[in-house]
Amino acid sequence: MTSRRTSTNVPYSGAQMFALVADVERYPEFLPWCVALRIANRRREEGVEFITADMIVSYKVFRERFRSLVRLGEASMRIDVDYIDGPFRSLTNAWAFTDLPDGGSRVDFEIAFEFRSLLLQATAQTVFEKAFVKMSDAFVERASLVYGTSSSQG
Repeated sequence: MTSRRTSTNVPYSGAQMFALVADVERYPEFLPWCVALRIANRRREEGVEFITADMIVSYKVFRERFRSLVRLGEASMRIDVDYIDGPFRSLTNAWAFTDLPDGGSRVDFEIAFEFRSLLLQATAQTVFEKAFVKMSDAFVERASLVYGTSSSQG
């Protein structure tokens, strides 16, 4: 299994970053390798929104579709994603957003995945670190575009 965890301080509030990450329909506009995203189902239970989403990712010769269940816990400032169907044996990721005392927020992100295909897993592991950084940067760049630029980030 391949996994990674990161914490990044950004000059935007936790609520702003939560809203940006929760806006999954816009991922194809800015997220590398995400070429399409379709919402299959959306429901709300006890203050938590649940989204079933199909994402198509494309990297070089690989093009895969997978379905995930996204839990948007606005009160807890958490977004949890569980894999439902596609090329993975398993896939989970989680986001947590914490406002900082001097402004801005800390964005904690973790991902763990394993492909069913040994070839896909080997390919993913060779490019994972670079891809992870590129995808993380895409969210910060998107925040800058949506909320305005700021000179400091950690």
